[in-house]
Amino acid sequence: MRLIRGLGPADSKAFEAAGMHGAVVTIGNFDGLHRGHQAVLGRLLEAAQDRQAPALLMTFEPLPREYFAARSQAPAPPGRLQRLRDRLVTLGDSALGAAWVLRFDAHLAGLSATAFMEEVLHRRLGARHVLVGDDFRFGRGREGNQAALQTAGKRLGFTVESTPTVRDTEGRISSTRVRAAAVAGDFARVAELLGRPYRLHGRVAHGDKRGRTIGFPTANLRLGPWPLALRGVYSGWLRRASGEALPAVANIGWRPTVGGTEQRLEAHVLEGQPDLYGEAVCFEPVAQVRGEQRFEGLEALRAQIARDVETARTQLSAHD
Repeated sequence: MRLIRGLGPADSKAFEAAGMHGAVVTIGNFDGLHRGHQAVLGRLLEAAQDRQAPALLMTFEPLPREYFAARSQAPAPPGRLQRLRDRLVTLGDSALGAAWVLRFDAHLAGLSATAFMEEVLHRRLGARHVLVGDDFRFGRGREGNQAALQTAGKRLGFTVESTPTVRDTEGRISSTRVRAAAVAGDFARVAELLGRPYRLHGRVAHGDKRGRTIGFPTANLRLGPWPLALRGVYSGWLRRASGEALPAVANIGWRPTVGGTEQRLEAHVLEGQPDLYGEAVCFEPVAQVRGEQRFEGLEALRAQIARDVETARTQLSAHD
């Protein structure tokens, strides 16, 4: 799968060079890439094969709701299930030709629906077929919808199709439902809705090594500025690229006790102290140990981590 970033030139040259001009495209946030999203990807690949055209997924970074919330007094949006890295890793297992990541900024937010269809879908991509949901809205002020796409498609030369909806006994599978299960710590339910275990990916970076000074060294993954749905302490598996699964307890959040200014995942391996610096790993939570807390000092934090370790051992032994 190729990765294309940004709008690029105002014509189709970038997409012609990438072999993506004339693609079949679907558009959305795809947060979590759950079973509903996977059905969309399956239909996208079928439509591309029918037309002997490349299959392309268009997504955004940051997510539009994050962009608008950061520029208004509106309440903070719900935390995301996946960072861009996680979405791309998950998509890498698909047969997509490319993922097109558009930076959602003032320019994109200000494009009218007509300009988006003419400049982005038609002039740059040369889209042949577009798959979107019935509730898909786009363009400045969310003025565009599926009907507008169908009308423009007749003029610009692309067809439009409604994406499939996947339901279970509780209703439509959605990112909202996955997020609720994750926040509740029900990772068995999360896996059912995703069709795979929930994982956060990253490369182990050097931290401030404070955990080592209190007897609990950690492997640190930087999570970026956009808040995740998960916040607190979790037991789970730290999986290495080799396939080795290390039992671990991880704190996900902003580390209020030490005045943290960036969101991190700090995983303490329960058995041994492997050298993980620079490795690409993923953390697969099994259960929540507790929520994020602020402690009065490092000694209180150290005592709580010791209790967290024992809780994590118990939780993981129940999932062996």
